Amino acid sequence: MRVKRIIVVSMAALGLVVLTLNAYRPRATSARLTSMPLPPAVLLSSDLATTEQTIRFLEKRIQRDPEDFIAHNKLASYYLQRVRETGDLAYLNLASHAARTSLATLPAEQNTGGLTALAQVEFTSHEFASSRDHAKRLAELEPEKSYPQQILGDALLELGEYDEAREAFRKMERMGGFQGLARVATEQRIARLAVLHGDTVAALNHMQNATALALAMPVPHRETVAWCRWQLGELAFFSGDYAAAEQHDRDALTTFPDYYRALASLGRVRAARGDVTGGIEQYERAIRLLPDPAFVAALGDLYEIAGRHKEAAAQYALFEAIARLSEASGNLYNRQQALFHADHDIKPQAAYANAAKEYSVRKDIYGADAAAWTALKAGKLPEAQAAIKDALRLGTQDAKLFYHAGMIARAVGDRASANGDLKRALALNPQFDPIQASAARETLASLAAEQNNRANPTSDGK
Repeated sequence: MRVKRIIVVSMAALGLVVLTLNAYRPRATSARLTSMPLPPAVLLSSDLATTEQTIRFLEKRIQRDPEDFIAHNKLASYYLQRVRETGDLAYLNLASHAARTSLATLPAEQNTGGLTALAQVEFTSHEFASSRDHAKRLAELEPEKSYPQQILGDALLELGEYDEAREAFRKMERMGGFQGLARVATEQRIARLAVLHGDTVAALNHMQNATALALAMPVPHRETVAWCRWQLGELAFFSGDYAAAEQHDRDALTTFPDYYRALASLGRVRAARGDVTGGIEQYERAIRLLPDPAFVAALGDLYEIAGRHKEAAAQYALFEAIARLSEASGNLYNRQQALFHADHDIKPQAAYANAAKEYSVRKDIYGADAAAWTALKAGKLPEAQAAIKDALRLGTQDAKLFYHAGMIARAVGDRASANGDLKRALALNPQFDPIQASAARETLASLAAEQNNRANPTSDGK
């Protein structure tokens, strides 16, 4: 989401009643929750020209005075805004340089803006432990402000420290008051906590509230609204509601044409609805804007399904090339690379080593899932069983988690659990992955055949 200008909006004027973090509990009764209706999507104006003009102004200001730490802080903020809008990591490198230069000029004790920028850069770079530690320091320096708690909660969430993250978000909510964008941020985070704990209905309600609040701002922020609409599409897709997912993705693209996240998600949902050609077209559009490894791998899979094997191989090679380049600069694509290798039965031992190393320091449920899936492919069944138990510990309703659990159960000979988990995955989201969903169906068919053979043995088998 874009860098947010703090604009005070009267909640009474908006006429809103929203659930707070203090009231939220995992597995709450979703039927009692209400969400705000959304207006039809419309094109929102871009402030790109103004942003680029401001960036050029600040860059010139720094050329004149390299020790202008305030200009460095503002520049880092604008660079991070461009990362959110475009996904271009060149802006992330620029933001990192600006934040670090600012703090080298004036230490954090007198320069909380520089420390804020650094913590945000680290979060975007997937350096979550460093982001958490700097957010804690920021909270010490700014104990009455809400934004350190937001950064801290986000980092804790990614590290799998869920109770601590919820507490940080509660503090953020208490300190944030009724500022419009602070309320948007709160609703987004309640939604994230709800979906992690398996309450998809609550997550949808809160994300819809976040979207409505963002639209109610005097000047709605285009990327913030598009991100919220895209998130609604993600929630719908993971629930198997492909029609709703497609509509939300198209709404995001109406709001923000060529929004790369929504283009890729639209490609996925078109393929899930049986339109592989349409899915390919959308992924190709997304990759022209941003060759994100996840998009590249997904396009390769759709090429493979369409029988375009040379083009699939080219996308897989591109994925590997991007992953190799990223290894030198940090941890941004480690998990994607490990999962890609596991999905495609490539370098199983290296994939497991990569996932296990990350999970040793980042204990979130999806890190556990990556460790479990790669352990299975590396033939490390006890490790796979332990990790998938961790991955399922919150009750998250994600078909891929159930699929991985089912395949691990199959490998250890637990046919009943395998059958139950695989059926659960396909009932929740029948086309959760264009290749892995087919593997789930094939495995279920194999389990059924084995059961039939045991129930009706041949004379030779007596």
